[in-house]
Amino acid sequence: MANPALSNNPAFKNGDVASAVELQDLYERPSATGSEMGRMTYEDTAVKTVVLFAVLLATSAVGWFVPILALPGAIVGFVLAMVNTFKREPSVPLIVAYAAAQGLFVGGISAIFNTRWDGIVAQAVLGTFITFGVTLALFASGKVRASKRATKIFLIAMVGYLVFSLVNVGLQLFGVTGSAEFGLRSYPVFGVIPLGALLGVLVILMAAYALVLDFDQIQQGVRRGLPAKYGWTGAFGLMVTIVWLYVEFLRLIAILRGSN
Repeated sequence: MANPALSNNPAFKNGDVASAVELQDLYERPSATGSEMGRMTYEDTAVKTVVLFAVLLATSAVGWFVPILALPGAIVGFVLAMVNTFKREPSVPLIVAYAAAQGLFVGGISAIFNTRWDGIVAQAVLGTFITFGVTLALFASGKVRASKRATKIFLIAMVGYLVFSLVNVGLQLFGVTGSAEFGLRSYPVFGVIPLGALLGVLVILMAAYALVLDFDQIQQGVRRGLPAKYGWTGAFGLMVTIVWLYVEFLRLIAILRGSN
């Protein structure tokens, strides 16, 4: 009986001995790519990221014309972000739903800010693109890398920023900060610069480092040959960080323009 492993191979099929030319052709064929093997690749992750942002832009158009949807979009987006973050396996429907909810939030809040500060959306988008591009270029060149020490400092700073934000919102709700538009962020430091301006620059740097962590995780996923479905996890992480970065640019620019 013929060996199935050999008889099913084109080089030995039908009992024919492959010619030197045929063997050379088999040898010179390119090896299977990561996508062909069902593995996570940079290209596939980039495509998934574009898909998510296409969904976000589509729903952001709705939010722009119906700004009241910003609040439910933010709430649903936050819940889905938590669910997706702690799920062991990526869920494409939940990730896409998150992008749709975030679109409502981004579109709504952009419309609200643009009504108060004309042209601020274009400025925030430009700032976000520049920060993303510079961070990606520095990471790709190897000049910027994630480290345990930097990540530890980042996590501590994130906790501190979260506590500050919650306290600030609480003070605003109870009227402690008076008519200050951004609460404690509107208070001047050194008598001139709003606290929110200094804090905004720091937080944008934090968001840039979060991008470095996202790039690093995607790189590790590709190197380890994770299944292609984890490209959605990488795309989700990038979307969370980029939306955060955009919102911080919106707030920083609003504070700076409001102080003039």
